[in-house]
Amino acid sequence: MRADIGSQCLECYRAGRPAAATRVKYWSAGQQTIATYAMMAISIAVFLWAGLGDPDNMAGRRITPQAEDLALTEAAISRYEFRVFGTATGEWYRVVTSGFYHYGILHLAFNMFMLYQLGRLLEPLVGRIRFVLLYVAALLGGSAGVLLLTPNALTAGASGAVFGLLGAAAIAQYQRGINPLSTSLGTVLMLNLLITFWLPNISIGGHVGGLLAGAAAGWFTTAPKQRAMPAAVTYAAPVVVAAAAAAICYAAGRL
Repeated sequence: MRADIGSQCLECYRAGRPAAATRVKYWSAGQQTIATYAMMAISIAVFLWAGLGDPDNMAGRRITPQAEDLALTEAAISRYEFRVFGTATGEWYRVVTSGFYHYGILHLAFNMFMLYQLGRLLEPLVGRIRFVLLYVAALLGGSAGVLLLTPNALTAGASGAVFGLLGAAAIAQYQRGINPLSTSLGTVLMLNLLITFWLPNISIGGHVGGLLAGAAAGWFTTAPKQRAMPAAVTYAAPVVVAAAAAAICYAAGRL
């Protein structure tokens, strides 16, 4: 017995469906902010995973020792696997992993909210791959700023990358004849810079480094079509910025 759906039988409907790979391809093409969601998912997963071994951090109760403090034991440093820049001992992965670790739920929530808002603006504009490259360039730029200004501080969070996205978005507006300072985006940027320099325990190097890296990469990546920017340049620019930031990290970490 056939089960009919309207005027089409169930067997006919199933036979006419595209292959699973084709359906996944169509679904992926329709998700304009999937890279943004992926970055958010990584940060949330790291936060939850780390919170299992460090409930105080999940609650936002943290210490802020300096690496030069003689009272900070090697065991204490190891608790900050994703936080402290351990480049002096060859742990270079921390210039990346620190950007996915957060101090407490409020720290995580603020950065994820900003990432969500900026991702909705930038990822559809530049495309998935360029957005990821831009994010990585800004993250490494923030790490470079930290290692230049406060190399011994326990520093973490996606705010360096988020500041980079803010910088790229401001550049995108400027290139299209819009004064960023006359928009809500410019207000958010200036407010966050004010907070960066005014409140304690905020990484000036991370925020400014990320902002500069994002703006530099964004000048090419977010360029409007009328500038006739070669496609290869829009992909290469964030890679070059990321490489330069990585070189600064290496040089600063060796000092």
